[in-house]
Amino acid sequence: MNIQVEDPALELHDLTVAYDKKPVLWGIDLTVPKGKLACICGPNGAGKSTLIKAVMDLIPATGGYSKIFGKEFSEVRKEVSYVPQRETVDWDFPASVYDVVMMGRYGELGLFKRPRMADREVVMDSLRKVGMENFKDRQISQLSGGQQQRVFLARALAQQSEVYFMDEPFAGVDAATEKAIVSILKEMSENDKTVIVVHHDLQSVEKYFDWVILLNLRLVASGPTEDVFTNELLQEAYGGKLSLLSEVGNLMKQKKFPQREK
Repeated sequence: MNIQVEDPALELHDLTVAYDKKPVLWGIDLTVPKGKLACICGPNGAGKSTLIKAVMDLIPATGGYSKIFGKEFSEVRKEVSYVPQRETVDWDFPASVYDVVMMGRYGELGLFKRPRMADREVVMDSLRKVGMENFKDRQISQLSGGQQQRVFLARALAQQSEVYFMDEPFAGVDAATEKAIVSILKEMSENDKTVIVVHHDLQSVEKYFDWVILLNLRLVASGPTEDVFTNELLQEAYGGKLSLLSEVGNLMKQKKFPQREK
């Protein structure tokens, strides 16, 4: 199942990625409308993080293509923000919270230009949105995991992009931080920003997201949450691994998923 839309924010056609000649994504075709809060779900090793990295040219695709607003990534780089997995960041790097968020303005400034008053206002506004304005002078190494994630979200907000890719932004954060991040993401979506999140907690999918991409090396389904997040398609995505995932097992017990019409 793959719902195609006209004038999508994100379009993938036959996207294939391989490591050492072993495919980790195979022939992905999908579109995501502008203004959606979308999640990418699938079992470990399904290629979730690989997909967003391939779209942003962080890793090379071996086949197919991806486009953002109908253009190559290199043409719209300034319109795209990325929040990586927290574990991939060197948090010992000597930088303050303010400095990290200001990095989000470099696309507008260039590396060697001094920040303008407008840039400083954008940085402080971004910090206020994530509740970190009082930590602006704190070294990032002195922050908790949840605070670090808020700082990276603030950096993405400071870019004032149109499309946001986020790789497991809720991993390792407390409930209050997760609630705050979700609130910000929903507000972004309501303001016509497109937010695409790698997500692993199936119990919160229906509550948080209005578009779902189910992956397992190949595309299982992509479309509105009510159409894609079904028992049948989850079984197809997770296969025999369903019995090993307690979170899915709990979900199955708590509710009955709608079945797709034949």
